[in-house]
Amino acid sequence: MLTDNGAIFTAKHRGDGRTALEITLGEPGIKYRRSRPYHPQTCGKVERFHQTLKKHLRALPAATTIAELQHQIDAFLAYYNSVRPHRALQRRTPIEAFNDRPKAFPTGYQIPPHYRVRHDKIDAAGVITIRYNSHLHHIGLSKRRRGTKVIVLADDLDIRILDRDTGTLIRKLVLDPTRDYQPRGVKCGNSPENRL
Repeated sequence: MLTDNGAIFTAKHRGDGRTALEITLGEPGIKYRRSRPYHPQTCGKVERFHQTLKKHLRALPAATTIAELQHQIDAFLAYYNSVRPHRALQRRTPIEAFNDRPKAFPTGYQIPPHYRVRHDKIDAAGVITIRYNSHLHHIGLSKRRRGTKVIVLADDLDIRILDRDTGTLIRKLVLDPTRDYQPRGVKCGNSPENRL
């Protein structure tokens, strides 16, 4: 799959994380490529398609609701893909050309583990935040440690948080991607961190 470098497609330039799209494509082995930054020619075919769609919509009466706009787009797509013959496709419609081509399948390659090192500081509530699969997850560490500078070692879902100055392990956990706030796993007052 080829896309541009929009924020929804890649987190490479924002803390070296991964977006949900990158993970979803990587798991079954779909190769994902991004175009060169500031080089729209790489995605020229889809850019040309967008130009045609915008020109068509401008020729219609302006939609007054989202539902009406969606109806106009759906009608255009049905015509563009299934009715209108295309001269570059030997006068076939895009859907005919698509159906005649052999299909590509994932290669079986699985997305490699995602390692990253991050420097952070525990906030006033005793929490740090980490992004996984395009979602923010909050990890409680202890209000007593607020302001402490930490190093976060992430091996996909396996997270270790170390005190930057002493190297002491503050917390080790397996991130639960279904929860925004990661459970501590201990009852209040029983945390080894509270006894420090």
